[in-house]
Amino acid sequence: MTMIVEALNGWNPWWRTEKVPEALKGIERDIDPIINKSLDAREIIILTGIRRSGKTTIMYQLIDRLLHRNDTKQILYANLDDEALKSSTLEDIYNAYRQDANPEGNAYFFLDEIQNMEGWERFLKKHYDMRDKVKFVISGSTASLLKKEYSTLLTGRNLTYTIWPLSFKEFLRFSKTDTRRIDAATKNAILHHLGRYMLYGGFPEVCFKDEELKEILLKQYFDDMIYKDVISRHDISPHKVNELAVYLLTNMANPYTIRSIRNITGLSIDSIRDYLAYLEDAYLITSTEKYSDTFKETIKSPRKVYITDTGLRNAAGRKFSPDTGRLAENIAAMHLKAQNKKTSYHKNGGEIDFIVKNPDQTLTAINVTYSDKIEKRETTALTEFKKENKRTKELIIITKDTEKTQDGITYVPMWKWLLEENKTREKS
Repeated sequence: MTMIVEALNGWNPWWRTEKVPEALKGIERDIDPIINKSLDAREIIILTGIRRSGKTTIMYQLIDRLLHRNDTKQILYANLDDEALKSSTLEDIYNAYRQDANPEGNAYFFLDEIQNMEGWERFLKKHYDMRDKVKFVISGSTASLLKKEYSTLLTGRNLTYTIWPLSFKEFLRFSKTDTRRIDAATKNAILHHLGRYMLYGGFPEVCFKDEELKEILLKQYFDDMIYKDVISRHDISPHKVNELAVYLLTNMANPYTIRSIRNITGLSIDSIRDYLAYLEDAYLITSTEKYSDTFKETIKSPRKVYITDTGLRNAAGRKFSPDTGRLAENIAAMHLKAQNKKTSYHKNGGEIDFIVKNPDQTLTAINVTYSDKIEKRETTALTEFKKENKRTKELIIITKDTEKTQDGITYVPMWKWLLEENKTREKS
């Protein structure tokens, strides 16, 4: 019990100082406002997302807000990677906190990396169902952990939010670029930072590293994700899954089929299906289906793969050219993903990078060129799609710096598209 209390005192400096240290609080993220509102709801808050995306920092930012209206001892944070805590049970930690700091009052329990504790879902269900005076906020780094393993026990008892690496808007804030008034100098700075964002991605800690350390850190992130969230978790061959992951990073924004991967890697079809699911569960990759009005054609068609962060791709994938166009497309894909937009791609002669299904069931068709020399195939594919699909509301081409509306197509620079306020965010 003494060891647990000592560990908890270390993890909760506000018990002594009455505030979250600035180094822990970090730079403010664009947290979904619903997360803040959820602090007053009884349901368990679950923060999930790729490793190093900032879940812990967001926990500290939520704690900082709670400290403005709660006694410091009402708020407990525990990092369950701590060896002093991993050797205990969650019930032991809970009882130690109650006995030492807050015997009877309301409590907020922040449990970071909860997947390290066996039986965590039963612990949460017990205290939730007993209506104990405690609000739980938990984090985990794999999608399957926070879907399959708690689905039967915590259904209806949780609110889940995915934390992604920095959006470009957040990246500019971290880079101390003020976008409230954009003049020529500011625009040049934005374009400069967009190039850095394409190259190094949006992991928060990477932003603050020296140039020579960024790629080293990103490669370490990739290795940790593969070994901690895939290999050790599923007890599979390190060589084969690493080979598949590198192949997918290298072929970012390209269509793939299970059979085409089998021909290249020599893996069995069943192994490929499993490994793809594991990589997606670890939030390393995501994929989109081909747009079709028939389910049969959708499932038979190739999927396109995207990488959660372009920095990972550049650090761990094989690069044969600058690939600026595919990097821009990948950034657009993850921007839409972070907004919970329902997307697919279209290919029927011409190709369209994204077909977005809007909440009102209309469609938005988007092509990404990141160029100011727009090929005719880009515009033809969009206009032909609109002729065939009457639900199409908007046609967009994302460019490098061209901005205009012509022949029913909106041309918008990528930097401006990424900074636009999203007025149609869908619920997750």
